[in-house]
Amino acid sequence: MKPIRKKGQLDQLGGLIQALGFIAILLAVVFLVVAAVKTQVAEQGSTSSAAYNATEEVQEAMSDVPGWLPIIVIAVIGGILLTLIQFFRGKQ
Repeated sequence: MKPIRKKGQLDQLGGLIQALGFIAILLAVVFLVVAAVKTQVAEQGSTSSAAYNATEEVQEAMSDVPGWLPIIVIAVIGGILLTLIQFFRGKQ
């Protein structure tokens, strides 16, 4: 049997943090693009058009997404702490 490298477990957590950062940046860019599209449609004077209504619906649907980010961050930090506890517990 191969011995399990505990250092490898800690290295995998860096990927989780990078993925979380990528998702946050991607969401910010998507929010900005949707807001820009809504502004352009509104400037054309067609606030009752299908495009304006669609961007408004998308903004409403995405409005609760930022509320989930702190929960995801806390879950990742909890996973890191649990992994560190297991790592240091195994050294004794």
